[in-house]
Amino acid sequence: MILAVLAMVGLTSFQPTPINDLQAALNMFGIPGTAINGGNFNYGPRIDMRSPLSGSVLVDQAIRAGRVRIPFVYGRQPYPQVLTCSPIPCIVPNVQASEGGSPVNEDPITENPTRPKDLLTGGNDYNCGSSLQGFYASSNGGTTWNHTCMGVLAGNGGDGDPNVGYNLHGTAFIAGIDTPGGNVTEIALETSANNGMTWSAPTVAVTGISPYTFVDKPWMQIDVTPTSPRKNTIYISSTDFDQTTNNSSIAVGHSTNNGATWHNVMVDAQVFPIIDQFSDLAIGSDGTVYLSWMRCSATGPNGNCGATRAMILFSKSTDGGKTWSAPVTVAMPNLAPDPCGAFYGCLPNTGERVSDVPAMDVDRSGGPFNNRLYMTFYSWTGKKMQVDVAHSATGGATWSHIVRVDATAANDEFFPWLSLRSNGTVGVTWLDRRLDPSNLSYDSFSTTSTNGGLSFAANTRLSTASSNPNNDGFGGSFMGDYTGNIWDGDTLLTSWMDTRSGISQDEVGGLKI
Repeated sequence: MILAVLAMVGLTSFQPTPINDLQAALNMFGIPGTAINGGNFNYGPRIDMRSPLSGSVLVDQAIRAGRVRIPFVYGRQPYPQVLTCSPIPCIVPNVQASEGGSPVNEDPITENPTRPKDLLTGGNDYNCGSSLQGFYASSNGGTTWNHTCMGVLAGNGGDGDPNVGYNLHGTAFIAGIDTPGGNVTEIALETSANNGMTWSAPTVAVTGISPYTFVDKPWMQIDVTPTSPRKNTIYISSTDFDQTTNNSSIAVGHSTNNGATWHNVMVDAQVFPIIDQFSDLAIGSDGTVYLSWMRCSATGPNGNCGATRAMILFSKSTDGGKTWSAPVTVAMPNLAPDPCGAFYGCLPNTGERVSDVPAMDVDRSGGPFNNRLYMTFYSWTGKKMQVDVAHSATGGATWSHIVRVDATAANDEFFPWLSLRSNGTVGVTWLDRRLDPSNLSYDSFSTTSTNGGLSFAANTRLSTASSNPNNDGFGGSFMGDYTGNIWDGDTLLTSWMDTRSGISQDEVGGLKI
């Protein structure tokens, strides 16, 4: 039936299509869609984002309840492209890692520390049936990718928030939220010894600490420093909710035996309307584990965190995750207003929810800034979203003043990520609207710092085509909560939600320096 519709309207490519005949044809067969931007077509219904839970969880709950049908779009297969360029500095070609078709968003990326040509990324993948979590591995530096849908535990379904990692044995790990239903979720884990060609059956990694049994927004980090006393230990941070009260906590689970057994430790807990959410992890060369997260108060004008002042918080563990230091405040950014009704604020000029994940890394180079911590997040200036970076030379006890990643850009910057090169160079990537005078479409941008985060180089565009957020596949209401980046030798690789094909996909590009 779908192919007949596509043939009727002459849809032979994966581009936004004029509304006229396509709207009539899709209405005839009851396929969801929305007219936007003077006649372009956006597939999929809008998603209600008024809850403090992760966006992927809210989408998946709506799908399972039958309130939302997964958008269908005629998809193209990704084309091979070599992620390299010369002479340096240069922008590597963009590659679509996901398979096309239904939407894909939230795109972490990592590399194998024992074989740098092995790359792993993933996404909330709405081509993936009950798990709704897809992962894409490359064994040739990103030229081609194989595609895997994560499994689900017996009787369960997936709730997204994909995590990726490798250990020093070259074993690949993927993780995401798995739900048996009700007020309980858990983090499932799979492993691969052949870089994603085959995967183990899913096992339970992290469960909540009662009464915080709804485990949300995980982030996985593995200790891959060969000289670390805790090398190959796996850590997963999460936001855990008591759904009867909306009270929340931040916890970190750890495993010292490749995920066979886990111990989960609570770091912080808050009583609603205060919310803890959006954690990240980094690991020092000595095995110290660093944790960041955002805290906000649901006391804004619309009874949520939109248009409020948030806190970016930090804690650390020097004993392998058994105990954690008291939280330290890194910064207090303002969150964007929420005219679209999203709990944490809205991307201006859209119905998109925006999160503020404080992405963090630590210098393990042994150089002049060894052990310096860096953290990036966005701040609402009253006119735009601005990407900022803070650093700490005191192990997180104190933090620097805020440094902007750009000097003059006037449009919104959002979904930043940060990682450290082996020589101590700081790499920051984000989504940026400076090329669109109407402040709507976005591109992937990057910058670097070689002086310990005191200043940043001129910004560089990484995407070779702009993306319209309204083409996210969900009526312009959910494009994901985060992007990702990783250093692959001298190349800062990044992955982001890209809509150049007409619907959101996992795109990979980067800057070679």
